[in-house]
Amino acid sequence: MPKFVFLWTDIALWLMALGAVAYAWRVRRSPNLRATWARVARDTPAMCSAVILSAFVAVGLLDSVHYRPLLPPAPGAAADSGPVYAPAVQSALDGLLAGTVLTRPEKTYSEPLAVRQFTKETMLVDGKPVRDFPRLRGAGVHLEDPDKDRWADTLTRIALGLAGGLAVALAVVGILFACLSRRGRRAGEGGAAGPSGVPWTAMALTFTLLCLTAGALAGMSSGYHALGTDRIGNDVLWQALKSIRTALVIGSLTTIAMLPPAIIFGIAAGYFKGKVDDAIQYLYTTITSIPGVLLVAACALMMQVYIDNHADLFDTSAARADLRLFLLCMILGFTGWAGLCRLLRAETLKLRELEYVQAARAFGVSHWRIMTRHLLPNVAHLVLITMVLEFSGLVLYEAVLSYLGIGVDPSMNSFGSMIDGARLEMSRDPMIWWNLMTAFLFMLALVLAANLFADAVRDAFDPRTRRYKPGRIARLGLFGRGARPALAADGRQSRPGDAP
Repeated sequence: MPKFVFLWTDIALWLMALGAVAYAWRVRRSPNLRATWARVARDTPAMCSAVILSAFVAVGLLDSVHYRPLLPPAPGAAADSGPVYAPAVQSALDGLLAGTVLTRPEKTYSEPLAVRQFTKETMLVDGKPVRDFPRLRGAGVHLEDPDKDRWADTLTRIALGLAGGLAVALAVVGILFACLSRRGRRAGEGGAAGPSGVPWTAMALTFTLLCLTAGALAGMSSGYHALGTDRIGNDVLWQALKSIRTALVIGSLTTIAMLPPAIIFGIAAGYFKGKVDDAIQYLYTTITSIPGVLLVAACALMMQVYIDNHADLFDTSAARADLRLFLLCMILGFTGWAGLCRLLRAETLKLRELEYVQAARAFGVSHWRIMTRHLLPNVAHLVLITMVLEFSGLVLYEAVLSYLGIGVDPSMNSFGSMIDGARLEMSRDPMIWWNLMTAFLFMLALVLAANLFADAVRDAFDPRTRRYKPGRIARLGLFGRGARPALAADGRQSRPGDAP
């Protein structure tokens, strides 16, 4: 059995996944939350984005199970000697990709689907030095004549990959619609969505396209480097897959780190007012007056000095890189809470003047109980909206920090590191474009899906955006007899005497 390694960010990611499951269970038991999330579920772009985000989360969690493989016993070793483990830490994703072209490094650059190196080298042919493009060591080795058979073999592998992806998609979609049909939500009733309003057909199409894309990439990667290799010969697609975990950690863990100071200071400033409010305002005004990049750079450099001076605390290089990533998330969280703090302070200033808060104070309820039982639940929607909106911004911010050299450890894959490595490649002649293009496409898919999902969450949880969102006027029954009546949160038709 391998020896499992528990890294800081692994524990944090899995705890957040368990927290999401616990929150889903709470939503299931709460009618108000269930009705609010039902509005998100009826948003077609949001649910299609949720399918894409689920694929990214699955890859990230798979890459968050680390272990050290068990090595075979050395020749002549004693029978009672203990097990020996490899010094390098691998993940479950590495184990799944082991033995494929993705994990076979080349010497240097190679183009996507190439069988020869991108740069020329001097080779000996029949005892004479010849300068030519050498064959790759891991791609196209099964071809006898790569210049003649490469494209036919590539098209065959792409076709097989597309067929496999389509088979998986049809199987999953068939099981899904069979379950929906059994529960009375047959596809085709009510348009593209079932009676519940969930756009199952659009989600199925998104999942099918995702499976086809993954199948095509898998088919090409079975014999070639589908997206080429970088300067030191590593597969670019493999780097992009490994960078997904880093983006998820930066986006989610940093958001979780900024919540405690933002919530505590924001609610305290709005509730107590006076000197407490002034002190907290001075604090976050001072923090926001310092350029964010300079503040993060100073903290990151101090953190790096500590790690370099205490190298004996880390048994593997993966633990060292992981601690740097964890501390970077903490630094970004503790320096980026001012915006949410301002928002919560303004909302709390309004809530503290309402009748139920005044009644609680008149009955002698403690300040702590009022803030936790009456104020915090009423600003929870702002916290949730900020969390989903901050995620995509932090993913992009990590790319900027890594480009400046103060981001993640150089041994850890990230989209920022890929962009940083490609800044000089774009000026070469001929230009090396595939490294930057891969990082751009993966970041675009992740950030765009997160933004679309965040927009739906904001519209569902923010009453002001729900009230004035275009397209709802007809449903509110404001224009004539042909307008549809408004619907209550539980789906019932509202009557003229009902409260808004």
